[in-house]
Amino acid sequence: TDPTAPDELRGHVQLLHGSLELLGGETGSAREELLSAAAGLIGSHRMLGVRALVRAADASYRAGDNRAFIAIARQAAALRRPDEAVPAQLMFEYLDGMASTFSGLHQEAAGPLRRVVELAGSVRDPAVLVWACVASMLLGEDATAHRLSARAVEAARVRGAASALPQLLEYTIYSEFWMGRYASVATTAAEGLRLAQETGQLNTAAQHLAWLAITAAVEGDQETCRVRADAATDLADAHDLGIAGAIGNWALAYLDLAAGRPADAANRLRAERRNSSHVVIRVMATPHFIEACARTGDHEQAAAALRVLERWVGSTRSPDLRALVARCRALLAAPGEAEESFREAIELHGQGVCEFETARTQLLYGSTLRRERRPGAARTHLHTALETFERYGARLWTEQARTELRASGEPVRATGAPATRQLTAQQLQIARMVAEGATNKEVAEQLFLSRRTVEHHLRNIFSRLGIRSRVELVRLMS
Repeated sequence: TDPTAPDELRGHVQLLHGSLELLGGETGSAREELLSAAAGLIGSHRMLGVRALVRAADASYRAGDNRAFIAIARQAAALRRPDEAVPAQLMFEYLDGMASTFSGLHQEAAGPLRRVVELAGSVRDPAVLVWACVASMLLGEDATAHRLSARAVEAARVRGAASALPQLLEYTIYSEFWMGRYASVATTAAEGLRLAQETGQLNTAAQHLAWLAITAAVEGDQETCRVRADAATDLADAHDLGIAGAIGNWALAYLDLAAGRPADAANRLRAERRNSSHVVIRVMATPHFIEACARTGDHEQAAAALRVLERWVGSTRSPDLRALVARCRALLAAPGEAEESFREAIELHGQGVCEFETARTQLLYGSTLRRERRPGAARTHLHTALETFERYGARLWTEQARTELRASGEPVRATGAPATRQLTAQQLQIARMVAEGATNKEVAEQLFLSRRTVEHHLRNIFSRLGIRSRVELVRLMS
């Protein structure tokens, strides 16, 4: 920027440059550019100045730099006026609530975050609405968060702001994940990744890749999970994107847990907690960390993590989150003393919306009952869990439930189903595309995979379906 240019003009240029850097460059550089923009604009174009401050804080959030976020929030609080316009009020309250959250002061954060959600009713700007979406999630109000993110996406589409969509879709994914809508997460992330790559938004692409790794972990598609997570981590390392790296590592830990490797899961998440300060993803992954630690005997670290989770969940009204806390307490209970907490967890799940986590609790409860030599009671929960996992196409969790049922003394027969039911969601998508005439190269380009990965998937597809050629695949799929 020309140092001789007027502050106002320089501020506009820095806001544009910093915003572009936030989408595709290095987060530290974006933060400094946006802070300079805020200083130049806050006096003459107040709304733009406030927006620059929030974007600078967002750069800190994406890097996992909580201290920088808190410092920006303090700077913003000193600039606040009693007569702010509603969008500015919302952004100031957002910074206040998030800073309290990052400081571990969840009860203090609840007031500002609730005011953010209330103010959202009078806001139409999609770039401002997303902060209300984040506030809703931190309050444990996922349905509200989903509605707000849908409003933001629709507003951007109506305005023709296609370049804003990849980042807005990130916030849709958070609420979809908490509600257990993993198929929707995969669809949203695939769309977000496509749009991000088309518009050169590498930082946003990294997050969508990481979320696609999470959905592959849920499905038990180990190779796709690793490919996605590695790609997200590479981008995260190059652009100082702590959030994408944290999600990618969480995906690999989730896969370890689903595949029956709790020690590997615990080690991954333990290292992430030690090396990363990205609070939001750390908290989202905490139930998995506690489960992995409990299954490997590290009750001390699990109990410490549970105390942090309890503080946040205690500031929300979410039955789904309270169910997870109860489940974690059950996992850490002394032998023979877990039943009350498991029952509480299942009752709370019944008031919530996340079927998949209900099934995960039932699997853990059934496993506990089976080890306590109560096979009849165990089977009731294990059967229900198995039905849910099969419906979600979660192959590794399905196998865990089947293994527990067999251990309880009940033979488990394979269910009669179409041959294609043996495929993961990723494999089924590839099979359909190939059956419609797509080459391996075309499949790889459309699904953002390497040709080698597509070829590996095709070999597995042929093996599972008992076929040898594309001609046979076309016949089967038709």
